[in-house]
Amino acid sequence: MGVIIELPEPLAREITRLGVDVEGFVIDSVSAGLNPDPSTEIETHLELANKYLNEGRNLINKDPVQASEKLYKAAEEAIKALAITLNLDEAKAAREQGRWTAALLFSAVDSISDRLGREEVRLWWRVARFLHVEGFHEARLKPSQVMRDLKHVEALVKLAQEHAQGRHGQ
Repeated sequence: MGVIIELPEPLAREITRLGVDVEGFVIDSVSAGLNPDPSTEIETHLELANKYLNEGRNLINKDPVQASEKLYKAAEEAIKALAITLNLDEAKAAREQGRWTAALLFSAVDSISDRLGREEVRLWWRVARFLHVEGFHEARLKPSQVMRDLKHVEALVKLAQEHAQGRHGQ
């Protein structure tokens, strides 16, 4: 993974006060400022998806709450990568707004599912949202329950990687 920076506490507090993920906010802000080409954006989201997937996988038995959030973040990054790869309107809107909202993510999931003819994308996303809400926010899931959902997040990340590779192979 890239460079590690230390964000001053007052800025971190302000970002947290907005109710958004600090790391995601910083990455979205930097990306908006740089306006990178789509290939760089896709590569960034896939790198993050794999990072979160590996972290989540490694935390399942030790800390299912954090594992649930990491797995959700992996799915979120996979959806972003797919939306950019497929040149969806939701990706364009996120770029214009400078961030991905929950509404854009849900809309992108439906668009990806429709475009690829893969209804399971919607189901995989809903599993990830379940991990986010019940596993992370409500802290209700046991390691065995998180482990059962891992395969769905892995499938979503794999799909994003396959489509990104297909895009570069064109």
